[in-house]
Amino acid sequence: MELEDLKELMGLLKDTDVTELQIEKDGVKVKIKREKFFGHLELPPNMHEKREIKKEEVVVETEAEGRLLTVTSPIVGTFYRSPSPDAEPFVDVGTRIKKGQVLCIIEAMKLMNEIESEVDGVIVRMLVDNGHPVEYGEPLFLVEPIG
Repeated sequence: MELEDLKELMGLLKDTDVTELQIEKDGVKVKIKREKFFGHLELPPNMHEKREIKKEEVVVETEAEGRLLTVTSPIVGTFYRSPSPDAEPFVDVGTRIKKGQVLCIIEAMKLMNEIESEVDGVIVRMLVDNGHPVEYGEPLFLVEPIG
């Protein structure tokens, strides 16, 4: 494979969701890998707003969080609350959930990955907005386990 071939291949992959490609041709192996590609990312307007938090809120939150389970993202991708844009969300704050119930979808490389609950419980807080990118291990929900 010539340098021009590699440049052309990298140019073709530039505007795609492909993050890793491995090719073997005539005994030559080439591996192209991009880390954490999200393209153009816009923050919602309210991300710049600051909210004053009272000390009492922080104390109550800290005490409650001690018994809460954090559901984290098992992959890098885009977080979706529902199976389609016009469908109802899988869960909302206050929703009672069962072990194995779908909580959300994370799209990674055009594959829709259903994220299921590992416990019976109640959704206490949603930590990611619909349509936002998430990292591996990023907290998605706080769940109060039942039983």
